[in-house]
Amino acid sequence: MHGRLKVRTTEEEREHKKKEQALKVKAYKAAMQLIMTKRQKQEYDDEMLTASTPILQRNPDVTTLWNIRRECVLEKIKNLKSLTDEQSDGNENESEENSAVTKERKIQQIFEGELNFTEHCLPVNPKSYNIWHHRIWVLENSPQANWQNELALCSSYLKKDERNFHTWDYRRYVAEKAKVPKQKELDFCTEKIKINFSNYSSWHQRSLLLPILYPYEGEAKPKKPMNEEKLKEELEMVLTAAFTDPNDSSAWFYQRWLLGYSRPEMAVCGFRANQEKAVIAFTKPLTSKGLKVTLKSSDKEQELTEWSTVNLGPSDYMLKTTLKAGSDLKIFNYIVVCTPLYTSELLPLKIFHDDIYYFQALVSSTAYTDDVLGELKAHLQMCENLLEYEPDSKWTLLTSALLMRAIDSQTYHSKALNYLKKLQSVDNLRENYYKDLASKWILENALMDWSKTDNIPKQLNLNDLKQLTTLTDPQYLCIADEILLSDNLKERCTALKTFQEI
Repeated sequence: MHGRLKVRTTEEEREHKKKEQALKVKAYKAAMQLIMTKRQKQEYDDEMLTASTPILQRNPDVTTLWNIRRECVLEKIKNLKSLTDEQSDGNENESEENSAVTKERKIQQIFEGELNFTEHCLPVNPKSYNIWHHRIWVLENSPQANWQNELALCSSYLKKDERNFHTWDYRRYVAEKAKVPKQKELDFCTEKIKINFSNYSSWHQRSLLLPILYPYEGEAKPKKPMNEEKLKEELEMVLTAAFTDPNDSSAWFYQRWLLGYSRPEMAVCGFRANQEKAVIAFTKPLTSKGLKVTLKSSDKEQELTEWSTVNLGPSDYMLKTTLKAGSDLKIFNYIVVCTPLYTSELLPLKIFHDDIYYFQALVSSTAYTDDVLGELKAHLQMCENLLEYEPDSKWTLLTSALLMRAIDSQTYHSKALNYLKKLQSVDNLRENYYKDLASKWILENALMDWSKTDNIPKQLNLNDLKQLTTLTDPQYLCIADEILLSDNLKERCTALKTFQEI
């Protein structure tokens, strides 16, 4: 009919798209060929920049083109400086100060052009690493970076998607450069969390700011992430978030951080020495470089040197050294351990026959104030209430078990393990994770019991612990003369060594 647009059939549409795609591919190949040829000839000019522009505007993830673009910008600035210097030499009336200002202004215009270009690319893919990295490079090299403008850009993109971790990473960088007060950033995080509890990036940013704003100054170990008053407030806040949507994991993960389930701090967990050798174990791996171990008594000191890793690698949880024969070690009461990043307090030594040793068992629970402990118990009670309605809620089951460990790992030991056992069937894709976590808790409990017996460091009996499927922290066992394991564990832990074997 006259006056109506012809509607293409499916076949016609397919053919039309095919031709369009072929033209795009042809144009892309031609542009890339031009760019690579010019790069080979080291012709970093405006033509190369212009050729890269449409490609990156359609697909900002071509990393090579961003690198080439930076080369072009640097070449333009180099040429500009040379030209400005020549013009300045030819113009005797222009002062050096005016010449420098002119040069800086022109350089700034080049960098601003790059910033504007990235802003045209961002809507295509706001989660492109390359775009954000290019902006950082531009700002690092720009003579007059406008950090307030960058903060506004971050706020704009976080309004569109408050969970975009690329924008959050960039905002952290910008906020540091702009010297934004930490409290203001924390308030910004709170605002975003209130809009959407399911915001991993905002919770993570919160975990970086709180230890700085509200540092913990107590003696409790493991060390708490912040002071107790603020910790109580955060526990209340995360409780609201977690129970708003129990199936969302972001708040549960933040709660785990609040409870201290993160990487342990560097500490000595075991030491033993006899007339021939000494072995020391740490909670985190380290190299032998700079390690100093000093035995101390009231009137005497002896430094142990020339340490090497037990695994013969560059770093290890356990290190060993040989001793000169004839030393009476029993006169020493303490050891002090120094590394480039850690210095211990005086660690008390105990005597076993002619040997001396130190042992610090894994600690799951920590000393909380009554207010915080009451908040943790309230969390646990609410989790238990929720499980009555949703008995198979994996996050609630796991959080309940973690809360039990934080409140009193000894009292709740069996019940927490039962929850992990249930999780193995409820969340069977992570069955082995729960088995390993159960093994970690079983070993922690066994080591705590062992530290209170007369068998330390002679013999550690793990043979009767049927749920123990792996040894998650074998460095704690290095002071034992004998370790009794089940047949299954013997097969899995062939590299395990007793003190006598090290």
